[in-house]
Amino acid sequence: MPCHAPTYSRLLTLMCTVGVVFFVSGCASLRSQPHPFFLPEQNRESHGRKTWFDRAIELDPGKIKTHVAEDYAQNPPRRIAVLPFVDHGSAQFVVNKLPLTFRDADAQAAWAWTYANRLRRAMTGYLAQREFLIVNLHTIDTTLADHGITDGNALQSVSPQQLGEWLQVDTVVYGQVNHYEAYYAFLLASWQVGVDVRLIATADAHEFFSAVGSRYSVDVRPGFSLLDIGINAALTLLQLRDINLARAEEEVGREIALRLPIAERNVATLTADAHAPAASSHNRLLVLDADCADPQPAPVGIGP
Repeated sequence: MPCHAPTYSRLLTLMCTVGVVFFVSGCASLRSQPHPFFLPEQNRESHGRKTWFDRAIELDPGKIKTHVAEDYAQNPPRRIAVLPFVDHGSAQFVVNKLPLTFRDADAQAAWAWTYANRLRRAMTGYLAQREFLIVNLHTIDTTLADHGITDGNALQSVSPQQLGEWLQVDTVVYGQVNHYEAYYAFLLASWQVGVDVRLIATADAHEFFSAVGSRYSVDVRPGFSLLDIGINAALTLLQLRDINLARAEEEVGREIALRLPIAERNVATLTADAHAPAASSHNRLLVLDADCADPQPAPVGIGP
């Protein structure tokens, strides 16, 4: 035993030393390094966009169909107003195509506006992250109300050219809610949210972009015994919470916005516009510096 004690001690010391070295080197490698800004963003057009694999895993049969104008790249929309969306549904809480609420006319009007405006705000939020200038929704609504546009029929009676003049935009977005309902079948529960969106040029009323489709937010819980079925049937009801409905609304807006091609001409214009004030300020500073360096001599010999 005395012969092996020094060997064991040296081995333990060596292991501790190696451990400390690896720990210190790991901390050094994890230390934050300064990274530059304004580099090309990776996976910009695909991040957040569902693939067939995502839909298979989430059991989401919904899809988005889009159409892009041939001249979109050369003449993209720049200043956009997202008009009030229209909901032609019953404005009731619907499960399995059956209304579970019995709202009166005033309540139906309020909830139809609520459902439509939720999807409108989701669409607006994702468009605002892009290379477009988005008019605030309060500005749009106030302008339309001042001109007596208070429902979908009145909105359709006004030409895109007139809307463009009122709102000072080159593009208006029309939207219609196609699906806003829930499904429940004991071991399965789902929200379906669908919308039809069109981007229309105010100059000549031609269509820049259109999209129609829906998003299913599904929860499936299989059961293999009566107890499993009973428990899972109760748990799937939790899928019908409001937060899951909001996620479905957001996903519809994101999926549509991601299918809108990047307008490189807008990016170039926004960049040039941002450079212009800086260049102008720089030129003004140069003029001021020149004036200070070469002051005008004061007049002399002036007197009575």
